[in-house]
Amino acid sequence: MVNLLLAASAALLLPLAPPGETRKAASKANTGVTRVAQIRIQQHFVIRVPRPDAVRRISAPAAPLPPIAWVEKDADKCVKMQSLAGATITRPDSVDLFLAGGKRLRAKLGSECPALDFYSGFYVKPTRDGMICAKRDMFRSRSGGECRIKAFRTLIPAR
Repeated sequence: MVNLLLAASAALLLPLAPPGETRKAASKANTGVTRVAQIRIQQHFVIRVPRPDAVRRISAPAAPLPPIAWVEKDADKCVKMQSLAGATITRPDSVDLFLAGGKRLRAKLGSECPALDFYSGFYVKPTRDGMICAKRDMFRSRSGGECRIKAFRTLIPAR
């Protein structure tokens, strides 16, 4: 598409042929009117994080698993965006993130931003470093709300 736009902009710079002459002849004679155009190319990326139950609805139903109690442990301040595989809401103040490889993190949102807005999924704006970081980045709900991530906690099954 970029090549097509560049070719179109180059064609706009060729002089217009006077009536009765071909464009090729006009460009050789270098007569006529020259048009100048400006093209703006923008890119916009949105990463949509689906809820796991939405993915399960599409696939064959599986037998329900017994509930798991989770214990929170310290976690890194940042997580790679590429490792996000899904999310779920289990508490009113946080969003649990499923990472590739089976790891699970809890993104704490704080009391001023309830996680209830994220039941239908959320968006994360890509960053230059490819990471989602606590105290820097935010989740955007599909309804338009935004919540800054306060902290990440690693979730480990209780024994």
